[in-house]
Amino acid sequence: MEIAFPNRAEAGRLLAEKLEKYVGRNDVIVLGLPRGGVPVAFEVAQRLGAPLDVFIVRKLGMPGFEELAAGAIASGGVRVLNEDVVRALPNAEEAIESVTARETAELERREQKYRDGRPAPELRDRIVILVDDGLATGATMRAAVKALRQSAAAKIVVAVPVGPPDTCHELEEQADETICLSMPEFFQAVGQYYEDFSQISDEDVRELLGRAAEEHK
Repeated sequence: MEIAFPNRAEAGRLLAEKLEKYVGRNDVIVLGLPRGGVPVAFEVAQRLGAPLDVFIVRKLGMPGFEELAAGAIASGGVRVLNEDVVRALPNAEEAIESVTARETAELERREQKYRDGRPAPELRDRIVILVDDGLATGATMRAAVKALRQSAAAKIVVAVPVGPPDTCHELEEQADETICLSMPEFFQAVGQYYEDFSQISDEDVRELLGRAAEEHK
């Protein structure tokens, strides 16, 4: 049976049930991929009694080849490059530096906006539960996992309400643990598995992070 979730909050509550072994541990942190992953992650963090933060990933699209991601950058100054794409592009090094500079500025702007002056969390030796509202191609989540590997996290858990079977299985090979609640065979888009899939604003993200920070002081 294909699950349809009423909304992201309910999806987060259902996801948390599969993460019960992490309840009350002081080495766990929940990271939501903005924007849609944050309301899901908020519910997971609430139920686990864990702190919540964001993990921002920006794809590095090449000028003139935007659909080709040459890599990605992520929170914490991490950059992951797709070497095959880089080799195939003319003047790749120069183009990548320029795109990296632009996307780094955008990433930093978002981090400041979302965190409201709170420092980025220390991830070394922690169990990191990475949450999104669903997977499609999984490219952003794969980049996030790769980037987290460089942060020396003790364990990386990917947790999502829905995703196509092949994408979920691919992530099983890259993360230490992967939870996909629903893996529909004829997957088209994440939004089709939610009754309410309304747009999440930057303000919504800020508010949820602020609430979580207050409760976790």
